[in-house]
Amino acid sequence: MPDHVAARRNARNPSRDIGPGGHSFARSWRTVAALAPQRVAIVCGGVRLTYGEFHSQARAIAGFLAQRGVGPGDKVALQLVNSPEYMIGFFAAQLLGAVPVNVNYRYTGEEVAYLVDNSDAAALIVHDTFADAVALATQRHSDLIVIGVERDGNGHVEGSVAWRDAVGAAMVPPDREPDGDDLIFIYTGGTTGAPKAVMWRSDDLAVALWQMARPGSTPPDVADTIAKGRAAATLLPACPLMHGTGLFMALSTLSGGGTVVLLDDVRLDAAAVWDAIEREQVQVVTIVGDAFARPLLTELDASRARRDLSALVAITSSGVTFSPECKRGLLAHLPTITIVDSLGASEGIMSRSEVKVDEPIKPAAFRLSERMAVIADDETFIVPGDERIGMLGVGGPIPLGYYKDPDKTAATFRTVEGRRFSIPGDYASVDSDGTITLLGRGSACINSGGEKIYPEEVELRFKEHPEVFDAVVVGVPDDRWGEMVVALIEVAPSSSATESDLRAFARSTLAGYKVPKRVLVLDSLERAPNGKADYTLLRSIATTRVSEDPT
Repeated sequence: MPDHVAARRNARNPSRDIGPGGHSFARSWRTVAALAPQRVAIVCGGVRLTYGEFHSQARAIAGFLAQRGVGPGDKVALQLVNSPEYMIGFFAAQLLGAVPVNVNYRYTGEEVAYLVDNSDAAALIVHDTFADAVALATQRHSDLIVIGVERDGNGHVEGSVAWRDAVGAAMVPPDREPDGDDLIFIYTGGTTGAPKAVMWRSDDLAVALWQMARPGSTPPDVADTIAKGRAAATLLPACPLMHGTGLFMALSTLSGGGTVVLLDDVRLDAAAVWDAIEREQVQVVTIVGDAFARPLLTELDASRARRDLSALVAITSSGVTFSPECKRGLLAHLPTITIVDSLGASEGIMSRSEVKVDEPIKPAAFRLSERMAVIADDETFIVPGDERIGMLGVGGPIPLGYYKDPDKTAATFRTVEGRRFSIPGDYASVDSDGTITLLGRGSACINSGGEKIYPEEVELRFKEHPEVFDAVVVGVPDDRWGEMVVALIEVAPSSSATESDLRAFARSTLAGYKVPKRVLVLDSLERAPNGKADYTLLRSIATTRVSEDPT
């Protein structure tokens, strides 16, 4: 057994012990290709890729990489917008036992170079749009194998081989059985510091995704699913595959023999999303909270009558706040769907909360379970009725840790009372009935005059205002309070709400110390493609604006 495989098996999550092998995304997709080759795997624009074609192209890319020395344990970086090539490149890496590595397509040259170096990437598959951003990485790593994918024809990565040529060479990869121990890297920026790679075993990730909706069970053999003629879902991830939310849903859908519909625009085009849902009869669309829900709702308000969206069964969301107001608006247009709020992070898949049109619509509620716990500072579990605040933790199948970062691994992946948990840093409390109240990421917590304010609670309040489109709350340095609570607000175009109006609205339901001392209106909160706010940038903007106008 190769050393790197033995090391991974020795480091296997102690909560999983099913022997060698386990669940493999690549094995599942290869099985569908063998048993139902004409099923459609991926749709993107005018491209309709069957499972047979999906497997064939992945084998060709795997063969090309193998001929250049890429093998088990090597890293294959993917700097691509949502496209068939993203999933084909992922599949190719897994066929070799290599590790797919996500690269944020918004990264600058220095950031790409850092990630290529930090991940020890042997190969990079990149859209030509990002030729300038990868130039520094290719200069520093002359042995980096680069496959360039044509997107807009305006760039060329020096020294790259064209994707069509790599596929056309039709090289045969080594005959290798995909393994549940094969690794997947998910680079996450977190809230501080340089991006770090979360190391998932294929088996652990497959089981964690399955158990989010089906606690205690294990994923079925896709061959049985096909043999029984079970219908497979059609998914549209409106968010980028380069982040966990979109990728995880795509992995699950393809592992069940379903179809993934992709839009290759780097920005959300709400009309294009609804058009694709209608055209492809999409059943599930995945978004990232209000950052996606609000534009989608605005488009529905303007055009619902023009579209047949009857195939849609569910809208799923993860990563950021999905407000009750947006849920109500979407359900008013789509009363037959279920809205699913998933709780999780790159470091761990936790739980989900569902709501339908005839149910009370409140912020998503999650409960203590075998997998979910709230852990106090003294490394004990917080139980119902305990008024302490702790950190949210998830057990069961979780990542091995962070690549090349033992200190952060030890801080995040901890053993509490004999069980291993992932504790990414989210504050939470436990109500008397076992319901978990989420309070936000620890690094975003504001300490004002000795009181702790959790931004998410205040942001949700502002989002209830009919003229508020988006809201982020930060703390800025203050001589009197230590930190001053400041809200940055994006209002609807026709809004006439003033700062005093918005503060009064917040004050009507929030304790005085939680009410922002200042409310700043911005044209845009400039959320990232994954819907998350850049708290560092917004805190800097708030600090500058408040210092320039302290009134």
